[in-house]
Amino acid sequence: MAHILVIDDDASLRDVVTQMLEKDNHYVEGAANGEDGLRMFRDNQPDIVITDIIMPGAEGLEVITKMIKQVEDLPIVAMSGGGRHSSYTDNLKIAKALGARAVLPKPFTRTELFEAITTAMG
Repeated sequence: MAHILVIDDDASLRDVVTQMLEKDNHYVEGAANGEDGLRMFRDNQPDIVITDIIMPGAEGLEVITKMIKQVEDLPIVAMSGGGRHSSYTDNLKIAKALGARAVLPKPFTRTELFEAITTAMG
């Protein structure tokens, strides 16, 4: 069982991911934006972080950068469905370069989610 922080501004996606992870007996916390995610990360130090890239306020790339500065070997899964000015593949390549251990293009299946978590956890 892992303590997992899920950061995504899409409440329905965050809820679905949380339900999938809780069914697998993980302890899950959710944050609706990057700022809340960073605060929760500092306060509760999760085992793994799953973060969206495109969010209002602090975007996922900023979140990844700040978290990696605090915990260099932190398992992070970056997820993206793209944005107005970028494709999901570009976003996920940048996330990997910044330190995300696994990437997950949206939409994804339960199997793909758990494969990404397994990859990130090593």
